Amino acid sequence: MKVAILGFGTVGSSVARILCDLKPEGLQLSHIFNRGVARKKVDWVPAPVVWTEDFDEVLRSDVDVIVELAGGLEPAGSWVRRALEAGKSAVTGNKKLIAKHGVELDRLARSKGAHLLYGAAVAGGIPVIPGLQQGLAGDRITRIEAILNGTCNFILSSMEAGAAFADVLREAQQLGYAEANPSEDVDGYDARAKLVILSRIALRSDIDVESVACRSITEVDAVDLVYARDLNCTIRQISKAELRPDGVSATVGPMLVPLRSPFAWSRGTENMVLLSGKYGGDVVFSGHGAGGNPTAVAVVSDLISLAHGSKAVDLPSRAAQVSGEFEVRHYIRFVVQDRPGIVAEIAGALASEKINIDALFQRTGYEKGNLPFVVTVEPCAASALRRAIDRIAHAGWLAQPPLDMPILGE
Repeated sequence: MKVAILGFGTVGSSVARILCDLKPEGLQLSHIFNRGVARKKVDWVPAPVVWTEDFDEVLRSDVDVIVELAGGLEPAGSWVRRALEAGKSAVTGNKKLIAKHGVELDRLARSKGAHLLYGAAVAGGIPVIPGLQQGLAGDRITRIEAILNGTCNFILSSMEAGAAFADVLREAQQLGYAEANPSEDVDGYDARAKLVILSRIALRSDIDVESVACRSITEVDAVDLVYARDLNCTIRQISKAELRPDGVSATVGPMLVPLRSPFAWSRGTENMVLLSGKYGGDVVFSGHGAGGNPTAVAVVSDLISLAHGSKAVDLPSRAAQVSGEFEVRHYIRFVVQDRPGIVAEIAGALASEKINIDALFQRTGYEKGNLPFVVTVEPCAASALRRAIDRIAHAGWLAQPPLDMPILGE
């Protein structure tokens, strides 16, 4: 099976290296496509491999499968579509493309007798997608909880150890974990695309990526990790989706996780996916979710599957409505200019939405004009809590907007 790699960056070069070093049976690297390809050439790639910056040259060749690793919706989407239309199979790690157009591209591949595999699109080198399509296809998955972005996990686990957000972000950028513009990671869009893909395969629910609410981890301050510890918790960016009778509840954002939870053990760029099945119970996938080599392993594994006649298991999904509602406990951090009556006003706003206070935490040593304290509340709907917080959003004693985060159940 002749293979063309589209995009010779960090992952693309790692895929080529594995193919050249391991020489997997049934696979032959034949083309490498990249813009300005001359600057990409390396001496360890075999001489017969064609280096090109002309995609049409790849398409006209006798290549059997293209490996799309350029990323983004376009022109990557056009390359994949044209390859499938020509009857060539495609392997990709492009989570944006699969989240938005995966159903359409799957249908196109089947109509042309080709295959589309994307095991590298979620959690890098962790075999979550193959595990769902084959190992868990016999179960009915009802809930997904996951750490799907290694950059956010690196930042938050470093902050847990005492580092400042800006310093850790700069380090993540220097190490290549975060882009110069980190919004895709820290604001939750990267994890959201991966959650949509998992929901399609695990929950058999096709949800619109734009309809899943995201919260940024930039709102998390060092004081939140201090108070989280008082609650026997830490903070992680969690992607969560759950089947409901009328659709799917889904959200991405920072959440408090109990220290006894497996998510609290995840450090650095590790990813972790917990799937809850109706019959098989909970299953956890964990490992390196980022980096050229782990992601390349997933890509090459898909290629080996194709070379040996395997194909993706067809798990039909249905369009589903998305809600952000989860009835869970919440952590609310207020920073105030201290004066009498503040707690009573907060309690009144919460009571107006029938939300009960669980506990109140106030550490000493902070200035009265900039005093942080925390209220935790019993399980309530996110929409009700938002209405209660909106009632006090313009109070004169607020020094900054309140921050609320769900508390993940154990």
